[in-house]
Amino acid sequence: TSGIFLPTITNYYFSTLVTGVQEVAHDNGFNIILFLTNDSSTREREIANGLTLSSLDGILASVSSTSDTCDHFQKIIDSGVPIVFFDRVPETIDTSKVMQDDFNGAFEAVEHLINSGYYQIAHIAGPKGLMFTEKRLMGYKEALRKNNLPFNEEWVVYSGFTQKDGENDTEILLNLNNRPNAIFAVNDRKAIGVIQSLKRHGIIAGRGIGVMGFTNDPVAEIISPTLSTIAEPAFEVGKISCELLLKHIRKKNFTPQEIILPGKLMARESTCLSII
Repeated sequence: TSGIFLPTITNYYFSTLVTGVQEVAHDNGFNIILFLTNDSSTREREIANGLTLSSLDGILASVSSTSDTCDHFQKIIDSGVPIVFFDRVPETIDTSKVMQDDFNGAFEAVEHLINSGYYQIAHIAGPKGLMFTEKRLMGYKEALRKNNLPFNEEWVVYSGFTQKDGENDTEILLNLNNRPNAIFAVNDRKAIGVIQSLKRHGIIAGRGIGVMGFTNDPVAEIISPTLSTIAEPAFEVGKISCELLLKHIRKKNFTPQEIILPGKLMARESTCLSII
């Protein structure tokens, strides 16, 4: 039996990832117990400290966006129960980790905006301190640097991952005297919030302000205009994470691995200046 720590289950990315985990677990005779943290570091810590570790062979974990320290996970590893982190991973713990390529995905997303004719590009980021928040910010900055575009500190807004966060971040950007003509969002839910906020201001995503997401949530093809995004390999992240965990369980001195999987650019209407 293995446990899996998830910030949320209603998110398309995580639900797809769990499907990948479950496929490998089932094929290897493992049961999965879900621990839902509701993206709360307090809840995450309470669950971790309350676990009966003798009933678990291993743990998969994606840390909450508010986690400032992960010593509760280190204590579990020190007790002899292996952990593999995925997606949102802590830098300070030496164990296997599986992630999508956040840096290059963000770089490709921003360069796509630039190649589409947008040159004043803002970034609505995730919470500070998360590795993938920082990696996507770094990719954003590198794309600007490579294309000789200035980095504007006030065009970077940090917040959570919800549609409402995306709407609020967009309002901040639209109220600037020097407002951007494109917005790269850390995930699709925030990007959808951008599109909805722009609509309230009479702005068409794509023609007025370009919008780029990151996930390839199914709603990206349903919303109007359709959302350009970077497709994340969620199912593969789940499968590989579970495969690595099984290796840690079966071989106590298994050398930790860090695996990074590429995403794929999905160009749609929200980055098309000729949209009607």
